[in-house]
Amino acid sequence: MIVNSKGRAYTQRVDPKLALIEVELPVEAFSPCWQPNTASFLVIKAPGMNSVKIPMVEPPVVANGVSVWEWTGSAFDEGDEAADWFSLFLGKPSRLVRFNEASESRPSSGNADYARSHTIKFNDWYPFQLISQESLNALNDRLLEPIKINRFRANFIVEGCEAFSEDLWNEIKINDFTFRGGELCYRCKVPTVNQETAATGSEPTQTLSTFRSDKVLRPNKEKHQGRVYMGQMLVCTNYTAAEGRKKAIRVGDAVHVLKSLSSYDHCIL
Repeated sequence: MIVNSKGRAYTQRVDPKLALIEVELPVEAFSPCWQPNTASFLVIKAPGMNSVKIPMVEPPVVANGVSVWEWTGSAFDEGDEAADWFSLFLGKPSRLVRFNEASESRPSSGNADYARSHTIKFNDWYPFQLISQESLNALNDRLLEPIKINRFRANFIVEGCEAFSEDLWNEIKINDFTFRGGELCYRCKVPTVNQETAATGSEPTQTLSTFRSDKVLRPNKEKHQGRVYMGQMLVCTNYTAAEGRKKAIRVGDAVHVLKSLSSYDHCIL
């Protein structure tokens, strides 16, 4: 996570230029049970910048007072070379930090009761997000200029279902992992950021508001907040660190829907 001089997180909501940063992991990092060594690096690139290599072994320096949304704690500091690179690219004092799993814990801030026993790191809200290609297609059919799925930054992109049917998936299974859902993802400014150019605009939020708002999805709701929704938030109900490192989810894996909600009245909006 990139933070300012006070340890507060930067996000694309305020700094859309962050969309232009690209990261590259070693190929072997995607193998089960892999552990980094002194020859393992995270390579970071951006237009007009030389690449910078971040060692993937645990840094020796700890930064205190790091914060993102409601959470404050300590984190590993990735060093001055990374700090100088991000400061130059963003044009303001910046540092790169890593979540310290050994000393810190951050509970999910999801509204569902079942989510609160799960933890996240520097990400928003839930550990996982799922969206379908069909839902994106349905949105693009309404847009003057189609957008890419990367606007929504989901962990899982599925295809072969009806548009927005994933909204009502209450429990799914992918390989040996079982996931529970029920809370839809309300959208901030990030989907309005073009991830290739960092240009911002009013879409797709403006169009989503016509058919994916809380007022449209649940017209009888007592109080509407004017939010728009795209995608479903998930927790993994049977993951353990020991077993999880031995298993993987890969592109092309089947998604099995085990339970579904009957209507949007049962979703968390």
